[in-house]
Amino acid sequence: MRLCTFEHSGAKQPGILRGDKILPVSEVNAKRGARFPLELLELIQTENLAALADLSKGLEADIPLREATLRLPYPRPGKIWCIGLNYKSHAEDINAVQPEEPGAFMKPSSSVFEPGGWIELPPERLTKDVDAEGELAIVIGKRCREVPIEEIEDVILGYTTTLDLTALDILAKNPRYLQRSKSFDTFFSFGPVIVTKDEITDVNALEVITKHNGQVFSRDFVRNMRHLPYKLASFHTDVMTFEPGDILSTGCPKGARIKAGDTVEAYIEGVGSLTANVKRRGE
Repeated sequence: MRLCTFEHSGAKQPGILRGDKILPVSEVNAKRGARFPLELLELIQTENLAALADLSKGLEADIPLREATLRLPYPRPGKIWCIGLNYKSHAEDINAVQPEEPGAFMKPSSSVFEPGGWIELPPERLTKDVDAEGELAIVIGKRCREVPIEEIEDVILGYTTTLDLTALDILAKNPRYLQRSKSFDTFFSFGPVIVTKDEITDVNALEVITKHNGQVFSRDFVRNMRHLPYKLASFHTDVMTFEPGDILSTGCPKGARIKAGDTVEAYIEGVGSLTANVKRRGE
């Protein structure tokens, strides 16, 4: 399934995207006598998407995508983990040594902005040098802890696209400023579609692309990560308990420096496109 939250006729609800049409979850409830939650995060937290997939079979998706707006899948993910320097090409580009184990940081839910919306760069007194990175993210589907890599697929719901932003000049002052450099408002987005794992034949074969002002800025295949998605997910379940809807963004080949007036896009064939416009806060 290709899950989304969409707005149509003034109302928002979760749906299943099929080509250029959407099947609302409310329609599945009405036609099948089901009681699925009408918030996507709550729906994921039921850990019962297999039932939704089964009951939605045979139902027609009747809302044209052109008449709807795809929104943020859900506004406040419980945890947002991101991985740094995970592509060999990225590390080589900045003359950095890749860590032997995954190097991770967390982003606050207050950093999340709507797909297709605005990145608001902080005032220049705070940062003058920001980049944006298109990434592949894992979406967790089950509450889990200490999951071996051989079993990790069972707890993965699916995948989505993300944009991860960094205030590079803040980070350059001191590596201990990493969290601050990543945490400004509108420094993260995901979606607008979450693709369930059964739709992806081989996650390591996906190509992750960052576009800057409509041009391809960087691209690389997931298989060229130092730490592949399943390893990343398993590794971090040893650190903490994950909950349904948590996000683990797996890193970027190279980020594009952005300024007011720019556009940026994360694109992964088979997963989706996530776009944003850029402006300076207060301007």
